[in-house]
Amino acid sequence: MLKFIFKRVLLFFPVLFGVLLIVFTINYLTPGDPVVAVIGIDYTQEQYDAMEAQLGLDKPYLVQFFDYVKGVVTKFDLGTSYTNQRPVSEQILERMPLTLELGTIGIVIAIILGIPFGIISATKQYSLVDYSVTIFSLFFASMPNFWLALMLIIIFSLKLGWFPATGAATWKGWILPCITLGLAPISTIARQTRSSMLEVIRQDYITTARAKGQTEHRIIWKHALGNAMIPIITVVGFMVSTIVGGSVIIENIFNFPGLGALMMTAVTNKDYPMIQGTVLVISVFVCFINLLVDIIYGFVDPRIKAQYLSGGKTRKKSKGKAG
Repeated sequence: MLKFIFKRVLLFFPVLFGVLLIVFTINYLTPGDPVVAVIGIDYTQEQYDAMEAQLGLDKPYLVQFFDYVKGVVTKFDLGTSYTNQRPVSEQILERMPLTLELGTIGIVIAIILGIPFGIISATKQYSLVDYSVTIFSLFFASMPNFWLALMLIIIFSLKLGWFPATGAATWKGWILPCITLGLAPISTIARQTRSSMLEVIRQDYITTARAKGQTEHRIIWKHALGNAMIPIITVVGFMVSTIVGGSVIIENIFNFPGLGALMMTAVTNKDYPMIQGTVLVISVFVCFINLLVDIIYGFVDPRIKAQYLSGGKTRKKSKGKAG
């Protein structure tokens, strides 16, 4: 297992390097002048040249990219913000906990509601409950998050006045963003759970368990759900990555002081180090979630864990026989 984890961690580096290369190149080729965004439109040529040199933008593209990567690798330095001259890593660390809390609450809501909905829908196939869950899932899965956010603000903030439309100063300010982030994953997890459960409960060992007189509750929750968890875990892992990466728009709509709002402000101000830093941090998080999902596979399904543990030995034996 440790060997498998080590190999996966090594794969992080080319992925993150590719992310840095793409984002850095896009920023470099994007129309607009970050120097003007920093010093304003009223400047002299001497002021412009001095600021360009201070930001390091007077160097060729390859030199700029090499210096940035060198700083990230050797010093974990994500650069300095063009806007406020503060270290990018410092500002990300201030905002990241709020984004993680928001995403965690959203995915917990989705798991708590999505998996039971999917199980009930599968065990009561073609019933009114099944049709209701299917319609609910299709409706919210096809609904854009930004549109849902605006509708929730109009209904619960402007019309009813129950919750604030923006901010995170009180617990009420968290409710609408969490609901917005959680509803779409609920539908996706419910549909995947239903599909996986329907495939499992038709297996012969489920029929055998019923023939032995085991209760339906025990069959569903102990035998069927455990074997249906692999696709569900995959979807949950994907949804966690989507929620954290996709919270950019939602945080901006609700004026939520998280990483997404920080990134949107950086894009508006052409703050290239901030854009690159936030994208890199989100990429690291997504890579970590993918690794965590693969590790969880081994604990849920012993067969996968056995492959992790004996994969190298099996390959060596097969090569020996072939020789």
